[in-house]
Amino acid sequence: MEDLNYLREQINEIDEELVKLFKKRMSVVSNVAHYKIENHMEVLDSSREDQIINKHLKKVEDKTLQNYLKEFLQDLMSISRESQKEILSKVSCNCEADEDSEFKVGFQGVPASFSHQAVNEYFGNNVKSEHFKSFKDIFEAVQKGDIKYGVLPIENSSTGGISEVYDLMREYGFYIVGEKCVKVDHNLMGIGNAEICDINEVYSHTQGFLQCKEFFDVHSDWRLIPYFNTAKSAEYVSKENLKNKACVASKKAAEFYGLKILKENINYNSNNYTRFIIIGRKEKCDVNCDKISVILSISHEVGALYKILKHFSDNNLNMMKIESRPIVGKSWQYFFYIDFQGNILNENTRSALKTIEEESLYYKFLGNYKGEVS
Repeated sequence: MEDLNYLREQINEIDEELVKLFKKRMSVVSNVAHYKIENHMEVLDSSREDQIINKHLKKVEDKTLQNYLKEFLQDLMSISRESQKEILSKVSCNCEADEDSEFKVGFQGVPASFSHQAVNEYFGNNVKSEHFKSFKDIFEAVQKGDIKYGVLPIENSSTGGISEVYDLMREYGFYIVGEKCVKVDHNLMGIGNAEICDINEVYSHTQGFLQCKEFFDVHSDWRLIPYFNTAKSAEYVSKENLKNKACVASKKAAEFYGLKILKENINYNSNNYTRFIIIGRKEKCDVNCDKISVILSISHEVGALYKILKHFSDNNLNMMKIESRPIVGKSWQYFFYIDFQGNILNENTRSALKTIEEESLYYKFLGNYKGEVS
């Protein structure tokens, strides 16, 4: 039988090689982390990890050794994930330089829209801006670098969340860097010689119709025609120049497109606000950021959502909003969009997010920014 000291020396030599390989592996892991940051990729790739583990298990015939190898590889990958998260948290806490001397902001619609108003109120009237036909066009422009920031409506105080924007946030993986709340007052308007009795067609975004439902219930004989947005509706009615056509839009739009206000403030909620988010490719964070947004999905089992939400209470984090969106192809399963108060510079907040990520099937950090809605 071999001498014990000799056997221990062999193990020591193998451990020396393992340490060298571990250091080499962690160096590559660091490069992977920075690549994922640059390309807006998730740290966890469960399918790839499973493929790697299964590939290596096939190289070992001994079933007992297979179990040990599986545990070893899982621990190794867990260490790699933790390292990547640590790198990500350090990058996340580095606040991006204030602004470039020249940058452009995109919004959906046309000049004098509520989105345009949000741009000017957040960035100032002198900011360079470009308008786009659809929400998706804004995301495409940010992705291509044609604009630095996009401004998009995410929620209305009367009608709730705007589903398309939530879905696009998950699809493109950009970050929320700010928000702006705009008071929305809707008005019925037509061309200069029109009166309410002349109207039989009204154009507006569907949100505009919903927010003015009580007014239009009284005029049930009118044809309500969904259009791109309220300002675009004003532009269309102005160009058509027909007495029977009206639109729902802001007073600023009436002034900009030369229309006559036929009825002011037709929205049923006098405290009608729309919350806009400012999105960008790079994450921003400083000590003034007080609002965090995340997306996650959980297992479809009893108590799963309760377990996730309990972490907010346990860590004294005030949850401000939760919005669910269906997962395409998985009936009755959902993505959850959650807003809560916090700053990732706080160790307690980072620890809570780490636990929430570990217990989620899907997790995406959307940003830490200065909130305007509390």
